[in-house]
Formats: sequence, C-alpha cells, structure tokens
Amino acid sequence: MSTVLITGGGSGTGADMARAFAERGHDVVITGRDRAKLDRIAGGRIRAVAGDVSDPDQVARVFAEAGPCQIVIANAGIAEAAPFGKVTMDHWNRIIAVNLTGVFLTFQQGLAQMGPGGRLIAICSIAGLRGAAYAAPYAASKHGVMGLVRSLAQEVAKKDITVNAICPGYLDTEMTQRSIDNVMAKTGRDRAAAIAGIAGRNPQGKLIPPSDVTAAALWLALEGSGAMNGQAITIDGGEGP
Repeated sequence: MSTVLITGGGSGTGADMARAFAERGHDVVITGRDRAKLDRIAGGRIRAVAGDVSDPDQVARVFAEAGPCQIVIANAGIAEAAPFGKVTMDHWNRIIAVNLTGVFLTFQQGLAQMGPGGRLIAICSIAGLRGAAYAAPYAASKHGVMGLVRSLAQEVAKKDITVNAICPGYLDTEMTQRSIDNVMAKTGRDRAAAIAGIAGRNPQGKLIPPSDVTAAALWLALEGSGAMNGQAITIDGGEGP
C-alpha cells in the first residue's frame, strides 16, 4: 500500500479521509498548524507532522519527515466572508496564502518525490467553478486551484501521475459550522434557520457528509482511475453550474 499525505488532516474532511485510507491499509501522514488537533486523529497507521502549508520551508520539512508519498491530498483551506468593498489586504492575502499557495507548495513538494502511479488530489470547492457572493477572495483562490490542477495535469500526463480536484458544496464540517455562526451573528437568525439557509442551496436540502468527499478521493487513488486527469469531481447534490 502507498503512503498518503493529507494537509488539513486534523479535522473535518481531512480527518475523515485519513481514517478511511488507514482502514484500507495505507500509511497516512496528516499535517496542519494545530498540533493538538492532529494528535487527536493520529494513531495506528496515522502519523502527525505539524506544519503550515503557506510556508515553503515548513512544507519542505513536512515532506522530508513524511518520506516518499504516492498519494498527496491538498485539503487544507480557510473561508471568510465579507462584502467585496470591505475585503482588506490582510483578508485577501490570508485566503490566497492558504487556499492557493498552500496547494501549489504541497503539489510541488509532493511531485518532487513521487513516482509513476502517483496521485495529486486537491480538495477544492464548487466556488472554484462558479462565483460566490460575499466570498470573492475564497472563490478566486479556488478558481486558481482549478487552473493549477488543469495545467499540472497536462505536464505530468505522460509520467503516469494524475492531478484532479474534488469540488464539494457545503459540507457538514467545522468550517461550515463557522459559516453558520457568522450568518447567525450578522442576520439574527437562529441556528436552525441559518442551517436551513445554507443547506437549502443543495437541491437535496442537506449539508454534504465528508464521507462523500472521502469516497471520491479513495476512487481517485485506485489503479482503475488512471485515465482520470485534470478533472473536477463536483459533489453538490445536483446544484449545477
């Protein structure tokens, strides 16, 4: 079995993927900035290496400690909402540093030590395929991830390495719960109404379980997915373009 490296592996979708890959016999390395969160997930086949994906030196160190990884999943990400006119440079730079530069650094280090049959997977967002009001920096960062995925896929196509993105809608994770808290604070809605407002964007009327994203990542790691390259797998309940 291959070694899998997952950024943002201390919670949410990253933690769910780590457990699933470990259950299938892979050795898994999870990384993130919060060592305490990582340690709660680590154990058995899952090993924690703390690091900040927006820092080139830290990303290089994480890969050096992890050793050769044939499956690299760039999952770390952050989200903040604000009207476009109130977006500050700090807000913009913070989103781009984690969501886009973090994927670039993760993929660059991952590819440098990856052999034939390798898999690079970005956990992107439906916001990388369409606009998102009050989230221009976030949507811009995710559109950038899609450009990176599609371009790199063409570079490595003849090396038996694939690069793909998984683009979910609102997931039932800590990140979405923070969005729900933000809606409550800004609109005065109660939690049930705030959840309904966000979940209602999914035609199925619900938040998406992280396990749906995990299932797609597991499939992309299989030998039978070798011709899947440069693609965006949309997991949004049928919301459409």
